[in-house]
Amino acid sequence: MSHLLVKPADGQAVHNITPASAKWEYVGFALYDLAAGESIQLQQEGRELCVVIASGSANVTASNERWENIGGRVSVFEDKAPGAVYVPASETVTITAIDTVELAVCSAPGKGLSGPARLIKASKMSQEVRGEGTNTRYVRNILPEDEPADGLLVVEVVTPSGNWSSYPPHKHDRTDLPNETKLEETYYHRLNPSSGYVHQRVYTDDRSLDETLSAEDRDVVLVPEGYHPVGVPHGYTSYYLNVMAGPIRKWHFYNDPAHEWMLKK
Repeated sequence: MSHLLVKPADGQAVHNITPASAKWEYVGFALYDLAAGESIQLQQEGRELCVVIASGSANVTASNERWENIGGRVSVFEDKAPGAVYVPASETVTITAIDTVELAVCSAPGKGLSGPARLIKASKMSQEVRGEGTNTRYVRNILPEDEPADGLLVVEVVTPSGNWSSYPPHKHDRTDLPNETKLEETYYHRLNPSSGYVHQRVYTDDRSLDETLSAEDRDVVLVPEGYHPVGVPHGYTSYYLNVMAGPIRKWHFYNDPAHEWMLKK
């Protein structure tokens, strides 16, 4: 199996992707399943966190602040913002599940310059529709570059049945401002119904990396470099949560010239 495709584990800790395990420098992604009443305490030295209550409700404590009953959506496919808290580098955060919680923990190197910890309000999570026709998808910016953080960028996307996403193929693997920024990226995939899958291709211009992966429900795809489009088969709806980070906290991407023509129609 490709090292770019990470399968979920059984138990509370579903994923624990670190820079070391991913063989890169910046992005970390963890996922936990919490039962009602369960708590987890998290702290990463020198790394900031964006804690996302992907589904369910929880109480969150950090930096002597407490936010109660955040989140609340039944599933990631509900048209509602998740609960989310930004935690500056090296600070401790405690999450206590009120009901069954799907907890995503996004991380990147930080210097504590964007604190203190704060609740990311739904009103701050801008929404947009990208693409047209069978390229339409629905985007919610959980932690975009115009909101404070040292390095993290976090976004979630819902793509309808039969549509394409992260398309036309684009990449962000080199520093060439203002055209492109270098950002590592993880895709945490969910499917509705959960028996589904998506196809994700990760490839570079010279094809030194060229892999097409079939990602199933709760799989993570690593994108260290290259273009990375996602195709959703008929009958299934796709959700993915993206975590991005790199040396510059800006999302500037470069489209594959072979396919950019469709944007100029």
